[in-house]
Amino acid sequence: MTDPIRILHFADAHVGMERYGRVDAATGINSRVMDYLRRLSDVAAYAIEQQVDLVIFAGDAYKTRNPNSTYRREFAWRIKQIADQGIPVVLVPGNHDLPAAPNRASTIEIFDTLRVPHIHVLDHASGVTLIETRRGAPVQIAPVPYPYISELTSQEEYRAVSLEKLDRIVTAKLDAVIRDFANEVRQRPDMPAVLVGHFSVDEAQAGSEHNIMVGRDVKVSRSVLVDDAWDYVALGHIHKHQDLNKDAQPPVVYSGSLSRIDFGEEKEPKGWVMVEVSRGHARYEFIPHYHRQARGFVTLDCDCRKHEDPMDALLKLIRRREEEGIIREAIVRLRLRLRAEQDALINDRKIKAALAEAFTVAGIIKEIDWGVRSRLGAISVESMTPIELLDRYFEISGIPDEEKQVLMEDARTIISDSMS
Repeated sequence: MTDPIRILHFADAHVGMERYGRVDAATGINSRVMDYLRRLSDVAAYAIEQQVDLVIFAGDAYKTRNPNSTYRREFAWRIKQIADQGIPVVLVPGNHDLPAAPNRASTIEIFDTLRVPHIHVLDHASGVTLIETRRGAPVQIAPVPYPYISELTSQEEYRAVSLEKLDRIVTAKLDAVIRDFANEVRQRPDMPAVLVGHFSVDEAQAGSEHNIMVGRDVKVSRSVLVDDAWDYVALGHIHKHQDLNKDAQPPVVYSGSLSRIDFGEEKEPKGWVMVEVSRGHARYEFIPHYHRQARGFVTLDCDCRKHEDPMDALLKLIRRREEEGIIREAIVRLRLRLRAEQDALINDRKIKAALAEAFTVAGIIKEIDWGVRSRLGAISVESMTPIELLDRYFEISGIPDEEKQVLMEDARTIISDSMS
């Protein structure tokens, strides 16, 4: 029996995410972008140290479809580090990698153009591809990149189709492509087969990837992936690590993103997947860190309403969390529940000083019990129009007149549009 093929599977690098960052003095690159690049460096170092047989990247190298030259360079040399060790790297485009028009180059196509040794960019036209792994054993790779929906909508027969129906058409087409690939790989029953895709699956737990979505989302039926033609299904696009065929074969695995993009991913572990694939069986391990973990996001919730001194209660909470070791170098936000009279007692400067060990303070969110209804005066709320209620709300909330006028004008436009 031959040794299993050792594959490192990762996805959703999203180089270029700058939110919550600042320019890093040492590199001149945004500090949050450096977070993503360091995680990518860890992937490369791990692959080299472990001498894996193959690296699979399941899409979304960058945040945007038009990354700047620096971000392209930083991603490229880390991928080339792996390939230079004789480890083949398979890259499949995600929705962030694809151009707006199908006749233009993707952000990762340059590797193919330059014919960089050991790097294989597999797109919609590639079909099932035989890849020779580092130790010489072949593996069948079936690439299913994110679909060119714009190419479909440009065809006359689909121009008048509703978005809901278009989604069903795209799903049916993707399902058919995957079934065709499955039939093809069955023709080589002794060779391991891996499906690599970048899309949503109808039973997957989605997350914050929708906040940075480029293009319309599309879904593939889970049932079409759970097929014994495949020994492993390597997925990208959804940022939450999960196995959609847990404790069964084949594993249908989202590696998840390398780093957290926002607080919606605060509780999610981040990393990559190490998988051993043989014909008819695969087993894998999720690797959440190597040298370092993804930067933490931390929310501090403080209900200050029952405390006479809200700042004292808040500072004590911060000290407790510091002692637990979760604040240092984390991106932190605070959510405060306050009585109306406590609002003036909150000192943002003191809060930020207390959080000096944090990477950054993302925000201080205040939920204040204003007692609005009791302050509306002796009026009949039920008899007021929505515009009158909104005007009264802005008045008691202390919204400046200039800002109030703009908001009221927008409200009138929205209400008028909805009525018409």
